[in-house]
Amino acid sequence: MPVVRSELENYIGQLLAVDRFIDYAPNGLQVEGRAQISRIVTGVTASLALIDAAIAQGADALLVHHGYFWKNENPCITHIKKNRLTRLLVHDINLLAYHLPLDAHPELGNNAQLGQKLGLIPTGHFGEQALGWLGELATPRPLASFARQVEAALERAPLALGAPDKLVRRVAWCSGGAQSYFHEAAILGVDCFLTGEASEFVTHLAQETGTAYLAAGHHATERYGIAALGAHLASTFGIEHVHIDLPNPV
Repeated sequence: MPVVRSELENYIGQLLAVDRFIDYAPNGLQVEGRAQISRIVTGVTASLALIDAAIAQGADALLVHHGYFWKNENPCITHIKKNRLTRLLVHDINLLAYHLPLDAHPELGNNAQLGQKLGLIPTGHFGEQALGWLGELATPRPLASFARQVEAALERAPLALGAPDKLVRRVAWCSGGAQSYFHEAAILGVDCFLTGEASEFVTHLAQETGTAYLAAGHHATERYGIAALGAHLASTFGIEHVHIDLPNPV
């Protein structure tokens, strides 16, 4: 049986505690489509390619981590934005997007899922809105070995900064583009900080603090939360769920 769109949106909002977060884009329903939802498609980013894939799957709703209407972006509906919105509106597909609330959820979130994928044992949180996670490897290993483990788990070779033989036990991580958290993680005394991206300054910070740094890919580190959320909704409401992972090297 289909679920009413408003019921689904309200459920996700409460599940992810959306009202608790200060974010860079609206969380929840961003583009309104049909009122009844039987099939959802999930993916990381609401690109034109993902929208077309959702259309091909007969989706009633597209559920993503990276949606639209970001802070300080041009509000005009032109060019790329027009093409994307036209596809959604013509096919009457709902677009629901959840950014920081999805990063932070203790079970379904990007960081929780990423930690499970990498075999990290959580011990705490840090950073703005407690988005960063702290944890440990069950068995300490050299940085080079940990980097290989990350590559095997995420199917993408990370950029590794630090001595290959540096022993890694304590790890801080935050999915996506959280390189600004590196300084705080280093102060906390972790052996390695893992996120999706790297900026120029992190090389110097890694050298001067002795804290290793792994940039494992923005997309690669944020694939798992949205898939877990989709699977949870399918189980809860008895609706169909298809996860589509479009390749992205960044």
